[in-house]
Amino acid sequence: MPNKVDFNKDYPVIKISDEYYQKALELIPAVTQTLAKGPGQNIKGVAPKYLQRGKGSHVWDVDGNEYIDFNMGIGPLSLGYAYKKVDKAIKKQLEDGITFSLMHPLEVEVAELINKLVPNAESIRYSKTGADVTSAAVRVARAFTGREKVLCCGYHGWHDWYISVTDRNKGIPQAIQDLSFTFNYNDIQSVKDSIDEDTAAVILEPFVFEEPKNNFLKKLREVCTANGTLLIFDEMWTGFRVAIGGAQEYFGVKADLACFSKAVANGMPIAILTGRKDVMSLLEKDVFFFTTFGGEALSLAAAKATINEIEEKNVPAFLAKQGKKLKDGYNKIAQELGMNYTKCTGFECRTIITFDPSAGNPLEMKSLIQQEMIKRGILWGGFHNMSFSHSDEDVEYTFKVYREVLPILKKAVDENNVKGYLRGEPVEAVFRKTSNFNLKPKHK
Repeated sequence: MPNKVDFNKDYPVIKISDEYYQKALELIPAVTQTLAKGPGQNIKGVAPKYLQRGKGSHVWDVDGNEYIDFNMGIGPLSLGYAYKKVDKAIKKQLEDGITFSLMHPLEVEVAELINKLVPNAESIRYSKTGADVTSAAVRVARAFTGREKVLCCGYHGWHDWYISVTDRNKGIPQAIQDLSFTFNYNDIQSVKDSIDEDTAAVILEPFVFEEPKNNFLKKLREVCTANGTLLIFDEMWTGFRVAIGGAQEYFGVKADLACFSKAVANGMPIAILTGRKDVMSLLEKDVFFFTTFGGEALSLAAAKATINEIEEKNVPAFLAKQGKKLKDGYNKIAQELGMNYTKCTGFECRTIITFDPSAGNPLEMKSLIQQEMIKRGILWGGFHNMSFSHSDEDVEYTFKVYREVLPILKKAVDENNVKGYLRGEPVEAVFRKTSNFNLKPKHK
């Protein structure tokens, strides 16, 4: 029998998952379309590789094993799997059509919603993925300022201008690599040391897990304004999640441009570029940013239904409430056990479990926790990506699992033998080098 969300006696059987995986090895480079969903981010030999279906906060893999999901599609499932109101909107639109030969009214209706809810969203454009709109933001910023260089902080997609600062930058011309630089989050001096008269834009995730300190975002806004540089917020994670209007609303800091995706359509592919009208007006003729599927109606219908539900139910408040329970609960258990080398941090809507390297290999410790969570019916990648479907019962059950699993990690650490407890290869890091921090751009 497949495993349930329960204290199962054995680890899940993943025979069909492995059969698909063997075929993928022959056909699909890297076997996955998203690194965070790939087998490198899950302990091999124990974790499922392919999911078949989902409902609410639960998913079932291709072998029939059931799990509470704290990855939630790596972010987009803000309401939950197969959410009735959103699915109803998609099905209704499907009856009328998906992609049309002229514009569709939903393009205007969704734009009106975003204009009402998101600060500084004077103009709105659509595409399909986060990388599309962050790249469009950088392009329009360069056109508006007449400058070329970009300073970035966080993850901004696979396009040349950003991925050149990582160790996966093969195939990118050196001339492009020489235009992108990074800075340290919460280090305003690193921005001041790097920004110059040819810096078109500063783009960052308003937060990843760490909170802004000493008015960092407000100071960043001031530095950009003084330098004539546009400030771009990459709100893939913060938008419609930390607050309905995203980080701009939550922190009271307006960016010149802001980019959204993930949470906005509960799993349907859509990305949104918003910003100042004078900047965005360059998209009329001077800057080319058009896609065949930008006005695809199923995703727009999903976005309209999702945004309305997020506003009506005050979903950000619910995410914060449930996420706080998990964060505080994990830390309480770890503290009681004297495990000062692991803690849960971050904003309540999206928290992360960290491990101190002084106690052992963090990836091995993470893998052991993941291995034991999966056995007990929780799909876990070291995060709590909260959705509106994560119930009180889900949270309470997760506490019970942590109370059983954390002592296993403690025993392994005490024995200095975490790797010996693993039933497969540990998880991998996505990037080995993610920045050239504090590298001041070369002047012309």
